[in-house]
Amino acid sequence: MTTFAPDPAASSGDVDLPGWTDLLGLDLEELDRRWADRKVLPPMTAEQMTGADRRAQAIGVPGRLLMERAGTAAAAVALALRASTERDPAAPVLVLGGPGNNGGDAFVLARRLARAGARVIAVLVAVESRPRTPDAAANWARLAHEDRVTLVHTPGSRDLAVLEPGIERAGLVVDGLLGTGVAGQLREPIRSGVLLCRAARAAGVPILSIDCPTALDLTSGDPSDPVVRAHATVTFHRPKVGLLGRRGAALAGRVLVAPIGIPLDADRT
Repeated sequence: MTTFAPDPAASSGDVDLPGWTDLLGLDLEELDRRWADRKVLPPMTAEQMTGADRRAQAIGVPGRLLMERAGTAAAAVALALRASTERDPAAPVLVLGGPGNNGGDAFVLARRLARAGARVIAVLVAVESRPRTPDAAANWARLAHEDRVTLVHTPGSRDLAVLEPGIERAGLVVDGLLGTGVAGQLREPIRSGVLLCRAARAAGVPILSIDCPTALDLTSGDPSDPVVRAHATVTFHRPKVGLLGRRGAALAGRVLVAPIGIPLDADRT
């Protein structure tokens, strides 16, 4: 396990999101009402969501802006979920981010929570020392400038095991490991990240999943083993087919559907 000091070369530039920070501080019911029009849209599969994201970028919506909106919406849900419990608001939030764009959403969330006053431990759960996609890597690097964020890299199962003692003291655990589910067995260190989420839930810590609980297939609703069981899941743009079935709904907990600026004409039905 590696912790990081601030990197002076990392970019600290902000993405301008007029009005979006107003979401921070709303409770779960208020967020549900704010996004009610999304929840009634026809559900989509993981593949359809990937296509809509790509087409949105092709018609001029920057990927980094989509990630900023997703992470900001997720941060609002994180604050609302924590406030709905009796957890100590001064307790640290543990943010687990994988190597892809789901991890990038999680690192935006980490920055937003830190700026809202939370103490955050942001963990890159990946063999690589930086996320694989440019937008996710940029948001990981930006966290080095946040005084209330501790950065940790866990390339293996032993590194994640170090985080388990005392997990019951976390105020919240955020699952940003994988966004579209997996086929077959989970690989390390993602598997150990899922096990850490399960240990946190068993200790009474609320779990928020970004997009979907890791190891749940967003299309079929079939889980791999092990799988994250969340108290709440924030998914984006439209409902997802895999979260609506019996197994998916049980693993996702309360589902909120947040808009992130993908035009509806980017969908292909």
